[in-house]
Amino acid sequence: MLTVFVGILIFLFLIDEIVKIIDMLQGIAEQANMNMMYLQTILKIIGIAYIAEFGSQIAKDAGQAAIASKIELSGKILILVMAIPILTAVIEMVLSLLPN
Repeated sequence: MLTVFVGILIFLFLIDEIVKIIDMLQGIAEQANMNMMYLQTILKIIGIAYIAEFGSQIAKDAGQAAIASKIELSGKILILVMAIPILTAVIEMVLSLLPN
């Protein structure tokens, strides 16, 4: 419980910095005329990666290596599912560049 509490406390102290980073990325995306859906998806993927890593580390600290590996696998699968629209857009863009 102490590990979870300290982890959440550290995260709460860093929220202001995280908001600044997200605002900066949104500004860059707007200047580049990037579809905001892609930025939102990337931010969600980063969030999933951090949460899965945090959960995995907590499970490892509790001596549950098997559960930790399942959490990591679940995070990777969720990231893959979230990345499908971006991968599709990249493939479509590459195909549009190729001559018929």
